[in-house]
Amino acid sequence: MNPVPEAKDPFTGYRYYTVSQLEQGMKIKTLCFLGFSLEEISLFLDAENRGDFEYIGAGFRKKLEQTRLEIGQLQRIEGILRGACKHNGKVMELFKMSVTEPVIKEIPEIRVISKREKGAFTTTIGKLIGGICACVDSPENQRNRVKVIGPVMFLCHDEEYKETGADIEIVLPVSGRISVDDPKMEIKTLPAIRAVSVVYRGSYPGIEAGYNQIFSYARENNLETLGPSRELYFNDPAEVPEEELMTEIQVPIREK
Repeated sequence: MNPVPEAKDPFTGYRYYTVSQLEQGMKIKTLCFLGFSLEEISLFLDAENRGDFEYIGAGFRKKLEQTRLEIGQLQRIEGILRGACKHNGKVMELFKMSVTEPVIKEIPEIRVISKREKGAFTTTIGKLIGGICACVDSPENQRNRVKVIGPVMFLCHDEEYKETGADIEIVLPVSGRISVDDPKMEIKTLPAIRAVSVVYRGSYPGIEAGYNQIFSYARENNLETLGPSRELYFNDPAEVPEEELMTEIQVPIREK
């Protein structure tokens, strides 16, 4: 990747880089800064020489997606470390205290208003919650005495955490004759499930501790975990400190 100087001074014999070599060097330096490997950079330069800019664009889009995932992971790590710092670094004790012991619950079916959408994890959940709450609070639904009868729930339809492109469903248990104008919003009944449940206390980025507790319990008791998992939010991050947020995690199960 380090080119030999092309030009040569006829009097002194001194070799120096041409403008095209300097431009190439800047491209290589910038691509290295963006996190591309030397092999990837070589392929990009070859693609540029043959005019295959679609290949280069695809490589940049892939790196952007990877970067967004890394940012999401770093934000979650930041949240956990921030909570640990508030407790003098006793992070293991913090996790032990912040997650209740797993229990198996029989959860009955429940009627909800629902909206499902794919998008960035950190923004889509808040947007969907806001839309559903606005629907329930509409003048028509209030005249019909529509009532919220349970906490907001997040249903995760992905098999693993995704920062972007996540398949997110937000539901809110309601009673009464509800009117829905949004074509992407629906009234439906969540099925009854048998689930392992824990209650997690703390900031949302640290919620993985609750899932780890559930999956460990399932393995130890020969239980198969199913989807979608449910998160029930008992308080509002706009109203309480993040260390006081309460979330119940429910993961459906069946005997192996």
